[in-house]
Amino acid sequence: MRIVADENIPVADVFARHGELKRLPGRALATADVRDADALIVRSVTRVDAALLQGSNVRFVGTCTIGTDHLDTAWLADNGIAWSNAPGCNARSVVEYVLAALRLLSMRRQAALAQRCFGIVGAGEVGQRLANVFSGLGWSVLLCDPPRQHGSKAPGVSGCYGQQFVSLDELLQHCDVICLHTPLTLDGDWPTRHLLGESQLARLRPGSWLINAGRGPVIDNTALLGTLRQRDDLAVVLDVWEHEPVVDPQLAALCELATPHIAGYSLDGKIRGTEMIYRAFCRHFGLEEGASIVYPAAEISSLAAGGSLTAAQLLQRLPALFYDPLTDDAALRATLLLDDAGQRAAAFDRLRKQYPVRREMQATCLCLPTGSSALQQAADALGMPWQVV
Repeated sequence: MRIVADENIPVADVFARHGELKRLPGRALATADVRDADALIVRSVTRVDAALLQGSNVRFVGTCTIGTDHLDTAWLADNGIAWSNAPGCNARSVVEYVLAALRLLSMRRQAALAQRCFGIVGAGEVGQRLANVFSGLGWSVLLCDPPRQHGSKAPGVSGCYGQQFVSLDELLQHCDVICLHTPLTLDGDWPTRHLLGESQLARLRPGSWLINAGRGPVIDNTALLGTLRQRDDLAVVLDVWEHEPVVDPQLAALCELATPHIAGYSLDGKIRGTEMIYRAFCRHFGLEEGASIVYPAAEISSLAAGGSLTAAQLLQRLPALFYDPLTDDAALRATLLLDDAGQRAAAFDRLRKQYPVRREMQATCLCLPTGSSALQQAADALGMPWQVV
């Protein structure tokens, strides 16, 4: 069996248990690279459609990502090619990115997070987990997701503490923190491309914070640039960009935080994605999985919380121990000083390819004093294991 995989997928060597594995740059994959392959393992940077696979031997496509907008799933189905994604694989990582961004904004803007109203657009794996965290911390949350409002919740994720769905107009009217976590869809009843355009951006409440860690084209970046030039009361965090890997330096300059599409780039999330696709690959071809994938031990295996620590202080301090978004912000801004757009695009991809190890909170156990029910509730909301010592 011949398997082609994106070179940036971690622990992809597990696929070599079952055949010849070739690892190549995902964004540059071409027809000739996959013509003789039986399976193709990708990330979101590879467009998988007829242009890539027509006439190839590929019978299974796995994407080690939550999203599938880079797969032409209709064409794959019509041509008898099985496909699988990894729903929820990096959801915890994205949630922790958002929490770190919120901590930064609350410090810079001198605003108490508990006093703001949070609006989440897109209640899939990431959106529902984020809603559960916010609700678990006692924060006010509204959800907007028309497809799920008329369907069901994301698989494998508990409901959002009874949260009711609202329209996008209602969410923009009532919320002063907007978090975008939708897939990118171009058609259907609820397309998400330019979901936030000039009209919607104009309706943002005074002093609103806008965070996009979903898909870049969900916000009309040209309209956003115009809005930010007129309104300095807004704070914007962008991890995704409409024309990736090209980032508009003028837009980035007006963002409170600008990062190179790495919100979901925890080591845990990456390995989890590979593991999920490897299992789907084995099921499809009727193969034995063999030994389980081993996650490396965290450098910090446990943390002790003092008896005087409050839940609010825990929330302020924990994200900083695991992830500092300003490091990624500085790295991206340095690339935007390059004169040539092509060089900036290549630098964007290098930042992602050479991304340093980042672990999730769940890899570390929080040691709590007895009688710390508020801290236990906060740890549960954050998805962090804890024990009383």
